[in-house]
Amino acid sequence: MPAPNRTVRFQDMGVIDYKEAWDQQEELFQGIIDRKMKNRNLPEDQQETTQNYLLFCEHPHVYTLGKNGSENNLLADMVQLQNKQATFYKINRGGDITYHGPGQIVGYPILDLDNFSPDIHLYVANLEEAVIRTIARYGLRGERLKGASGVWLDAELPGKARKICAIGIRSSRWVTMHGFAFNVNSDLSYFELINPCGFTDKKATSMQAELKKKFDMEEVKTALRQELEAVFQMELKLGEN
Repeated sequence: MPAPNRTVRFQDMGVIDYKEAWDQQEELFQGIIDRKMKNRNLPEDQQETTQNYLLFCEHPHVYTLGKNGSENNLLADMVQLQNKQATFYKINRGGDITYHGPGQIVGYPILDLDNFSPDIHLYVANLEEAVIRTIARYGLRGERLKGASGVWLDAELPGKARKICAIGIRSSRWVTMHGFAFNVNSDLSYFELINPCGFTDKKATSMQAELKKKFDMEEVKTALRQELEAVFQMELKLGEN
């Protein structure tokens, strides 16, 4: 098989409709899988290296429900969602329900893990680690919560655990899509319409809520990109399509 390719093409899509971003993910995801399947039928010297992508974006207000989630964790009806100018999608990632909106960095790594390490648990742990390192730059101590993905504050304190970053992925043939939602300047009132990630006793938080100030999104994105590069030992190529 070709030598591992740790170069990752990065694109910041800005504010983009959820379905439009989902369609772009699916196209890139399927392209990598198609290349891997084609390689299987070729002599080694004719096989082509698979590509990797990282998309950043913000979405207009939207709730997404993972394939194993429960609609009971959406606490609003469609009229209430319309009043909040929010949409709702059932999608093909793992995890339960979550919210995306302005002030949140949504990251979609579309990686061939054969280029890195073909281990889904390690992959999720590495996403968590990059966010933990990012918020540590600002004085916040991110933690993991046993039995729940994502990055938490005060994870083990009863009644105090707060999620600052949600993670939900899909993978096939060691290719990933979907990813993480990192609350920087998020309007946390939108989380009141759901049981975030299916939890009824835990809340969402953001950097702004914790540190009582609004953050420059581009600055935080830059920090997060640097930490993703370090944790995954990848090389991001900025501005590539």
